[in-house]
Amino acid sequence: MTSLAELSAHQLLEGFADGRFDPVQVHDAVQAEISRREPELNTFWIRDPAESSAAAGASAERWRHGHPCGPLDGVPVTVKENIARAGVPMPSGNAAVIPVIPEHDDPITTRLREAGAVILGSTVMPDWGMLSSGVSSLHGITRSPWNPAWTTGGSSSGAGAAAAAGFGPLHVGSDIGGSIRLPGTWLGLATLKPTGGLIPLGAPYLGRAAGPLTRTAEDARLLLDVLAGPAQGDWTSLPPLGTQPRASDPSRLRIGFQPEAGDGMAVDPEVAAAVTAAVDLFADSGAEIVELPGSCSDRVLTDLDRFWRVRSLRDQQILPGDRQELTLPFIQRWVQQAAGTSGEQLMDCYHAIGTLQRRTVDLTAGCDLVLSPVAPVAAFPAEWPMPFGEQDLGMAHIGFTVPYNMSGQPAGTVNCGFTGDGRPIGLQIAGQRFTDDLVLDAMAWFETHRPASTTPVWPIG
Repeated sequence: MTSLAELSAHQLLEGFADGRFDPVQVHDAVQAEISRREPELNTFWIRDPAESSAAAGASAERWRHGHPCGPLDGVPVTVKENIARAGVPMPSGNAAVIPVIPEHDDPITTRLREAGAVILGSTVMPDWGMLSSGVSSLHGITRSPWNPAWTTGGSSSGAGAAAAAGFGPLHVGSDIGGSIRLPGTWLGLATLKPTGGLIPLGAPYLGRAAGPLTRTAEDARLLLDVLAGPAQGDWTSLPPLGTQPRASDPSRLRIGFQPEAGDGMAVDPEVAAAVTAAVDLFADSGAEIVELPGSCSDRVLTDLDRFWRVRSLRDQQILPGDRQELTLPFIQRWVQQAAGTSGEQLMDCYHAIGTLQRRTVDLTAGCDLVLSPVAPVAAFPAEWPMPFGEQDLGMAHIGFTVPYNMSGQPAGTVNCGFTGDGRPIGLQIAGQRFTDDLVLDAMAWFETHRPASTTPVWPIG
């Protein structure tokens, strides 16, 4: 018998509507899974079981009277710890930080509450969100539900692990260079970094976006629809996209294929093979496939890495002196490499970001979609802060993901295979700005057409 914790958001809403089960039963089933697996996986910063239980009870009453309050009424969700919830401390995964305690909800949190979602709590992240793993000086190590020895990816590490573990179907993460999509590829999820500005942020920043981590493209679309639209305080936020043409199959699409990022780590042969097989599936269905060079070139990843190092160095420097050593040692070493950066060098780094924006837009301009790996490698050991362990190779692993943060184009992930030892491999599907629905359509199409051997079977573990 299928557990209620395994169901998608769409399946839950159908069950609530026809009375087969109610939000309290679902909440209890999800909490049972959390109690069973959370001690090992380590996904939550703050859990609110009493509050979420009360919210589920109120939702059950609304459903009993046939008056749900919104499109997510009764559906369990989580939010990343850097998305404000009034009264919940925001330490950004760093033990050195004296957490900000927000007085108001982030627009994302407000919209979830208005939609009737049952917020289970805030999920963890690594120090300042600057690691692509679940390693944190504050939280310890977050581990993959597929195998606790493997990384979750990051920085939306807790959100990704919660999605894969069945701690509710909907999870909100944030992404500045791949932080939604990297957990997506290493955990077999359906995720979306939306068009820049489509989901409003409490703290907008160059390249930053928030978006869904889910187990199906259909659920990612549901969550996007709830969260999208302008909000006071986010000067980058956009109006809703409105109705877009639906693409039921790829036969009329011109699709770019980027087998290489153009800079950074080489693509592992197993990753390359799985992604190429996915591209072939689109080609066999009538899509025109055009091979494209990578978006990264001319040391852009090195320059971008230095730009971020300087920002985090400043964050480290303003910490109280007696707390600075509490930051993760890897991050301490990483930021110190930026010490002495001149204003001229920093401006060169900033201009390199503009070059990456322009190159990405120009390269992809003639394509409806662009397919590529999400990351050059599959999941690495959970204890490693980065795909290269304790080495400092900067941002050599985000050459496929970060271009779309800087260009503002939507990019999603969907599982397309597994390594020989069972680690998930993700396909990145990117589109033009404001074509988020087309990206989600392509993800959903692929989910229904990919071989069974490449399809995750939930629940995991």
